[in-house]
Amino acid sequence: MSEKKLLRLLRELLKNSRRSDRDIAKSFGSSQPTISRMRNQLEKREYIKTYTVIPDFEKLGYEIIAFTFVKMKSHPTVEETQKTTRRAEQWVGKHPNVIFAADGEGLGSDVIMVSFHRNYSKYADFMRSYAMEWAEIMSGFQTFLVSIPIGFKMKPFDLKYLADDE
Repeated sequence: MSEKKLLRLLRELLKNSRRSDRDIAKSFGSSQPTISRMRNQLEKREYIKTYTVIPDFEKLGYEIIAFTFVKMKSHPTVEETQKTTRRAEQWVGKHPNVIFAADGEGLGSDVIMVSFHRNYSKYADFMRSYAMEWAEIMSGFQTFLVSIPIGFKMKPFDLKYLADDE
């Protein structure tokens, strides 16, 4: 199967992953079994990591999205980095409100974490716990908070926009 056709299907699925293979086949001018095979290829090659929904976070009871930027105290050795990475993976694994965490660079920071919180009190407790857990290796952090119920949204969070980014 050509990469171009697979990416076309992936873009269609980004727009609406609930769309049936039969419906997509009609718009592609091919058969439903062909589209099903293509979808299986996308999954097998890990172009598709998971199928999920993007809910209304306010209706789920969340009031805050926190974007936290962390500055590390030093640049550790490879062995220390591997140990810290395993520890960090375990830590974020215990916190289902953390939806993304990774190392990187920018804004004077080395790590970013995106988390959801039911209210400011829960956010404050979470950050206090985070700061205490990682105090020995981080020199500080800054957080940008988004108020879900009252924040002005210039563009709502959705991955469907990527379908048009060719």
